[in-house]
Amino acid sequence: MMVPEPIPARQSAEKAVVRPAPIIERAKPSTLQQILQGVCVIALAIASYFGISRFLVQSVEVEGSSMSPTLQNSEHYLLNRWVLRFRDPKRADVVVIRDPSASCFAVKRVIGVGGDSVFLKNGKVYVNGQKLVEPYLEPGTPTFAYGQFRDQLICCGKDQYFLLGDNRMNSADSRTYGPVPRENIMGLIVR
Repeated sequence: MMVPEPIPARQSAEKAVVRPAPIIERAKPSTLQQILQGVCVIALAIASYFGISRFLVQSVEVEGSSMSPTLQNSEHYLLNRWVLRFRDPKRADVVVIRDPSASCFAVKRVIGVGGDSVFLKNGKVYVNGQKLVEPYLEPGTPTFAYGQFRDQLICCGKDQYFLLGDNRMNSADSRTYGPVPRENIMGLIVR
């Protein structure tokens, strides 16, 4: 008996051929185009810097000792301008303000918010009739009233804030110029 021989399987003679892509030469940009591209990049960088520092975050340097020991003279901090677009300042926030008594900026702590009454007596701060607990101050730090607000109950109107510096013996704050309107508060200090 004869066994038939197996028929060999057909092998594919096709092979993948890799051909390099044709080289397309691009025309080099002219000198004028390169200058215009550079100017556009610089303009975008400047616009980004000013946009970020005006509306989001800005570096600030503290000058003076009115917020000592919390913030130190000549130290740099970040001013978060963005957060106050979504919420109002709260008690104990450290904020940068346009100082109502001078043509400059100042850093202060929010003590009273709209609707609060603040009274300073015997070196203590009372908000809405309750003695204010201030863990950010050195123990025993007195807060005395002076100027036009001595022995007066100070009421914060709607969108007004009572602000104090943490260095209570060396700070021009709401004890001098009264409650500060919301539009004078620029942002929060990030430590």
